Formats: sequence, structure tokens, C-alpha cells
Amino acid sequence: MHIPFSKLPTTARIWVYAAPRAFTSEELTFINNTAPEFLNSWATHGTPLQAGFQVLEDQFLILAVDEGVQAASGCSIDSSMGYVRMLEKELSLSLTERSLVYFLQDGQVKAYALGELKQLIAEGVITPQTQLVNTLVATKAELEQKWLLPAAESWLKRHFKKAAV
Repeated sequence: MHIPFSKLPTTARIWVYAAPRAFTSEELTFINNTAPEFLNSWATHGTPLQAGFQVLEDQFLILAVDEGVQAASGCSIDSSMGYVRMLEKELSLSLTERSLVYFLQDGQVKAYALGELKQLIAEGVITPQTQLVNTLVATKAELEQKWLLPAAESWLKRHFKKAAV
């Protein structure tokens, strides 16, 4: 059952799907029309899930489930992946590519390949203060508190220690 994202508790489990670029207005309209339809039919073992969605920075699709009401099962998670795969096909872009890392720089989201990060840190393109978009958040509370992190306070911190040596 689709409920507004704002009505979900902070304990809601979330999944973050990142696009390599910002969604167009047409793509956002498509997501805003199809996500509620999917969420209204999303269930686990026949029990409807209380779920919501949100798009952040016009580039990140967040799906969320209130697991305090009903936990998502493997089958229901597979079902959500079916929806995401449909979006990927309809929008002709990947939402499940995990080799990109996202940063908020100069007010814009920038995506860099994982393999480029050491060089970008060495060149000063990414600094300890650069805001990392933390796509690894797992709950709504983490999303609210740790969506943007200084790179040096993220999983990248080990690279800054090496760069400083």
C-alpha cells in the first residue's frame, strides 16, 4: 500500500537506486506515476507492504518499507527489483550500477567511476570535505542524518589517510 514517504517512520527500511545523471522532467513524471501503482500492489506472501518512495536530487530513487508493520521478504524484494528493471528499460538508463560514486559539488551531483577515486583525491578534485552522497543508507533515519557526508567521514576515509602520507 502506497503511503507518503513523509508518513513513514524513521525505522523504515530503504533502498537507494542511483541514476548516472539527473532524471528529465518526463522521466520524473513517469516515476511519479508508476511508483505509486507499483507500491499499491507490493506485497510479501500476499500481505500488502506499507511503502513509499521519494526522488532526491532528481537523480536518486528511494523505495521504503515500514517493516514495523510487515517486513519485506526475499520475494517482495525481487518484486521491487522487477519494478526497478522496468524503469531502467523504459528510461534507458541504469539504476543499479554500483561502480559509480556520487558527490555533491558546486550544488550539482557528480558521478565518478570507483576506479577514478584515488586519482581524483590525489588531484584534489575530491577533498576530505567534499560531500559524498551516501547511497549505502539503510533506514529513513540514516537517510535523514547521513545522506550527505564529508568524504573523510565516509568509507573513503582510508584514501585520505594514504593521500596525507
